[in-house]
Parts: sequence; structure tokens; C-alpha cells
Amino acid sequence: MPFIPLHDTTPRTLLARPWTTYGLLIVSILAYLGQMAGGQEGFVRLVYGLGVIPAVLTGSAGLSPELVMADPFVTLLSYQFLHGGFMHLAGNMLFLWVFGDNVEDAMGHARFLLFYLVCGVAAALAQVAFNPAETAPLIGASGSISGVLGAYLILHPKARVLVPIVFIPLYLPAWLLLLFWFGFQFFAAFGGPAAENVGWWAHIGGFVAGAVLIFVFRYKAVPLFGLGDPPTGVVLRGGTVQRHRRRPDHYPDEATTTRRRNDPPGGSQGRRKGPWG
Repeated sequence: MPFIPLHDTTPRTLLARPWTTYGLLIVSILAYLGQMAGGQEGFVRLVYGLGVIPAVLTGSAGLSPELVMADPFVTLLSYQFLHGGFMHLAGNMLFLWVFGDNVEDAMGHARFLLFYLVCGVAAALAQVAFNPAETAPLIGASGSISGVLGAYLILHPKARVLVPIVFIPLYLPAWLLLLFWFGFQFFAAFGGPAAENVGWWAHIGGFVAGAVLIFVFRYKAVPLFGLGDPPTGVVLRGGTVQRHRRRPDHYPDEATTTRRRNDPPGGSQGRRKGPWG
């Protein structure tokens, strides 16, 4: 993992609570506990039965009948909630915790859930496209969360993210960290020292999908590229963004208007003749 995010400086502006992010965290943790509850044999069966196996999806290989738990295309969704170990789960959930709430804030609860799942499907398909004969199962939320990172880069490139650098916590620009992260995925995918047993192309595909889909899924009132906060008076009602209309400051208020209507011609100081008094 090229960096470990601990906190970001971007506040939520539309949602009081990122309920979908919370739900995804809980479901992923419960799914991992379910994997562990079945022992080693049950763990392996879930990984092979609900993980994405590129060779099975492309039809170049088959899965033993006793391991089949879902249609290969259904595994494009189910694989997103399985993990290979505690550190795999913890790393993914940390990234989702730090970056997910702001991306959900930009599109709302239901849209964010759909966005998350679509990014996960795109990530798996990217892995299949570059490794169609692979027989090892692909599991984990990394592809979906890579989509969240791609969207965050487009939304908040100027945000500051707290990361430990040689055990010293520093706030660094989000664009620097996320572009470095994306470059690291390419380096590893093309044979870097950490290239084994990780779906690097899934990370790349998910990131690209998120960076593109944010243009479609975000509320139109939400600015991109860190160009400013949402417009003043924007609120979320019934799943849609609405604006409060406010009179400009130079408009007279009701009390002033009433007072002027009741004043004698020329004002309360007496009638004036012309602009010069």
C-alpha cells in the first residue's frame, strides 16, 4: 500500500451522515466474519464460489460443481464483499472511511451505493480483460474503493489528507497522493516487485471508472476539481438538490418598505426639492 490515509480536511455539506458508507463498512465486516466462521474449508469455498474467476467468466475454464455458489456474472457483485485476510479488510475499510463520506456527500445515499457497485463491476471486468485465463479468484472491495478514490480526485484535488511519512503525520494534497497511488498501480501491474497476488488491473479499472462516473452520478450543484464549495443555500430534500432563493442584500426589507410608505413625501425630515435639497 503506497500510503495510509488517516483523515482528510473536506467537510460534508449536503448529508448529515454518510449512511451508505456506514452500511458498506458494516456489511463488509460481517461478510468477513462469515468467511471466518466457516473455518478454513468454508473460507476457501466462499472465495471460490463467490469470487470472480476470470477464466470461468470467459468460459475458458470451469469450476468444480461442489464449489459453484452463484452464476459467474453474479460474482461481479459478490466478490466486492469478500476479503482474503484481516489486513486486506482493514486497509480497504480505512480508505472507504476516509474518502467515502465525501463522495457519498456529492451524490446522495442511493446513487453512491449504485456508484460503488458499478465501479466494482468495472474493476473486475478490467482484471478479466487483462488476465482472461487467470484461475485464481479475485476478491475484495479494492476495485470499488479505487472508484471512490478516482471520484475524490475529481471532486476535491485540493483537499489535504493526513498520512504518516516515516512515522511523522503530515497533511499532503489529495491530488499528489492519489496520482502517486494511481501511478504505483501501473508500476506494479507491469511487473513491479509487488505485482503478485493482487488485482492491480482491477484497481486501475475501478479508479478510471470512478473518475469518469462522478460526472454522471454527482448532483449538478456540486462543483468539480476543487473549484469551490457548493453554492450558498443548497440543501438536500427528498434525494434532490434544491436552492433557497434569497433576496439580494440591497433589497429593502419589509420594515423599511413599510416605514417609507408611511413617511410623508420627501422623507421624515421634510420635503426636499430636487436632488440637491
